[in-house]
Amino acid sequence: MRIVLVGPPGAGKGTQAAFLASNLSIPHISTGDLFRANISRQTDLGKLAKSYMDAGNLVPDEVTIGMAKDRMEQPDAENGFLLDGFPRNVSQAESLDEMLQHEGMKLDAVLDLEVPEEEVVKRIAGRRICRNDSAHVFHVSYKAPKQDGVCDVCGGELYQRDDDSEETVRKRLEVYHTQTEPIIDYYKAQGLVVTISALGKVEDVTGRAMEALQHEGDAA
Repeated sequence: MRIVLVGPPGAGKGTQAAFLASNLSIPHISTGDLFRANISRQTDLGKLAKSYMDAGNLVPDEVTIGMAKDRMEQPDAENGFLLDGFPRNVSQAESLDEMLQHEGMKLDAVLDLEVPEEEVVKRIAGRRICRNDSAHVFHVSYKAPKQDGVCDVCGGELYQRDDDSEETVRKRLEVYHTQTEPIIDYYKAQGLVVTISALGKVEDVTGRAMEALQHEGDAA
């Protein structure tokens, strides 16, 4: 299957993408991973992206599209892929359609993870990270440390990242609504959108997603 995963920040896209890609035996293609890989390998696209990022500017669509195209042309993506973080806007969605049409391919589904805005704010703004080890992550509501502000694992100080403040989260949501959400209508017009609730346990959301995608695959 060739799938695009969409949803607001805090919807759990990265977590669900990993499980779904494993269950469907297709690669999980994340734009964040693509940027890091191209920059670390110092590819031409990576150097170009870094020049924009270092200047504090947004990376142009054509650079992102170039990275995604290179990755989708790898042998492991021949029988399908799950795109996470791309396309981010209608222009990128149109470019993806052109790329696939050129290869005689098409998308099978666009999986829309639906989460109420206040739940997104609660999920992200409640995160606390250990200063000693960023892999130690807690949450004031869902995974509270035994002692407030102290990491259960190593005793380090827990803090809230600037990116996780409520103000920043609401700004990220605004960007999502303005730039990314319109691709849902774009794909609805093609009959590709499958919307599921991203509330509840991780495994429950994965189960819902697999069921919806299976139904979509059967319908196709």
